Amino acid sequence: MPAIAPIVEVDTAARLRAAIGRLHRRLRPTSAGTQAGLTPTRISILQTVVRGGPIRLSELTDAEGVNPTMLSRVVADLGDAGLLDRVSDPDDRRAALVQATPEGRRLSERMRRERTDVLSRALASLPAAELAKLERALPALEQLAEALKEQRS
Repeated sequence: MPAIAPIVEVDTAARLRAAIGRLHRRLRPTSAGTQAGLTPTRISILQTVVRGGPIRLSELTDAEGVNPTMLSRVVADLGDAGLLDRVSDPDDRRAALVQATPEGRRLSERMRRERTDVLSRALASLPAAELAKLERALPALEQLAEALKEQRS
């Protein structure tokens, strides 16, 4: 008989969701993205393609949770900006794949580095005991992220 997962306090889940949301909003803006004229949606799509590309448009739609028409428009805009390319799927010539251009990869890396630097400075400002708590919590947060990913699959 499978073990029944304990019920977690709603307050714990709500507080964690709110904290993650605040962190996400504060880490989202980057000067590299702003200088490139990218919206949060465009940044997210570019980052997803850089991490998982080449990727089918249908997979990108699922990963990003946006409607296909909007996704096509954003991919076209990112293509016009020289950040993404559409290529034929070698396994199915009727399908298209999206991949990052070298410029798209460089921009993505600059944004990732900028966010990491901002977070590193904030972490360095914490008392050592609080930083240690966060370090101890990382494996559980990583496991939680995987569990949420599996639930959505």
